[in-house]
Amino acid sequence: MPKMKTDSGAKKRIKITGSGRLRRRKAFRGHIMEKKSSVRTRRLGKEADISPGIEKNIKRMLGL
Repeated sequence: MPKMKTDSGAKKRIKITGSGRLRRRKAFRGHIMEKKSSVRTRRLGKEADISPGIEKNIKRMLGL
């Protein structure tokens, strides 16, 4: 049986913490920042956890 390949996109975007949790960056922080409030941009700057509903799929993508 061939080796399982990791999903390159997921590999670049998702980080695994020491305790095994999956973390991701939030969307809407790429450009057009001037019109977004400071509070909003600060909130978007923080990393978020992957929702439990898709965690199993993401782990499969990463080969975990």
